[in-house]
Amino acid sequence: MRIAVSNIAWPANRRDEAYAALARRGVDGIEIAPGLLFPDAENSLEPDEADVDLALKELADAGLHILSMQSLLFGAEDVALFGSPEQRARFENAMTAAIAFAGRLGIPHLVFGSPRQRNIPSNMSDAEALEVAQMIFKRLGDRAEEAGARISMESNPAAYGTNFLTHFSDSARFVQELDHPAISLILDMGAMHMNDQAQQLDEIVRPHASRLAHVHISEPFLAPAPAETARAVPVFDFLRDIGYEGAVSIEMKATQDDPVHYMENALDRLLAAASGEKARLP
Repeated sequence: MRIAVSNIAWPANRRDEAYAALARRGVDGIEIAPGLLFPDAENSLEPDEADVDLALKELADAGLHILSMQSLLFGAEDVALFGSPEQRARFENAMTAAIAFAGRLGIPHLVFGSPRQRNIPSNMSDAEALEVAQMIFKRLGDRAEEAGARISMESNPAAYGTNFLTHFSDSARFVQELDHPAISLILDMGAMHMNDQAQQLDEIVRPHASRLAHVHISEPFLAPAPAETARAVPVFDFLRDIGYEGAVSIEMKATQDDPVHYMENALDRLLAAASGEKARLP
């Protein structure tokens, strides 16, 4: 397993401090939201070559590798997986742009969350929604495969504003039925906690271990994660038991007060959990 932290944990103007904090702890993975890696770009999925070179050099200087990306639809206007034909087309185009960006930067994994862009309207049946989603993600999977990447379907609880793939079992069923080599699963612990399923990894996640491509250590509403070292220890025990070898990434939003400090504390708790410690760090 490789430890990573998403760059949503700090503002773009604090990235040098954050990179240094990761390097001091021997962490070589990072997950990115493109808008925070290229905050000044007119379109963060189409940054200038010079900006790409600079961003990659900053990461390389800190020994960091981009293992995943999220916030795929940030900045995309009037897109909806289950909207009008025009909205669906814009959704697919925006996702295609994110895949092309991943291919350009050599990013092997994309997290599809975007809860508000995947809400099933009241006039659409679940069966119709499933057919639409499978059709679109089959094409997106083909493009991701061509780019050398995989898309993981993230479970987003209803509290995040969606009614599609709200539980891990929903995402697992979708991925299993689609059966595409570039469409996989992510285990998001924040969603598991919000759905009261964090203690049921063995029965819910284990049957789908072969399709698991990414893990988010997160808390409800993206609070600093893990909240306690002991909260993440059983997750690492489970992942080792199923033979998971992918990335385990902290997903937490930047705190208003000293975000890098809060990220460092969260990372220390995660690293302690990964080593098997059970006591909460100060």
